[in-house]
Amino acid sequence: MRYLDIQIKARSKDCNPRNAGRFPAMDIVNPRPNYFFIFYSEQANTYWVVPSEELVRLARRNKTGRNQGRYTINFCNVRADGTVAPRPKFDRYKNPKNWR
Repeated sequence: MRYLDIQIKARSKDCNPRNAGRFPAMDIVNPRPNYFFIFYSEQANTYWVVPSEELVRLARRNKTGRNQGRYTINFCNVRADGTVAPRPKFDRYKNPKNWR
């Protein structure tokens, strides 16, 4: 048995397609091996499970403004036809079967 801290973030099908995979202004306090983030995009019909230690490496840290020091990540692109597509660079975290 193992204790896990999990934080869940989600985007609904009604959000702007540009924001379907964007998760801004996240506070990631004390990244550690047992702390995971689960991100879900209803428009992309996809979820990603990312360990907090990797998330702080992958996400962009805001340098200025009211969200200074917080992290932002975008898991999706918008195609020319307006549909949402998961970014291949995050395939490793996408819809995992066994993520612990």
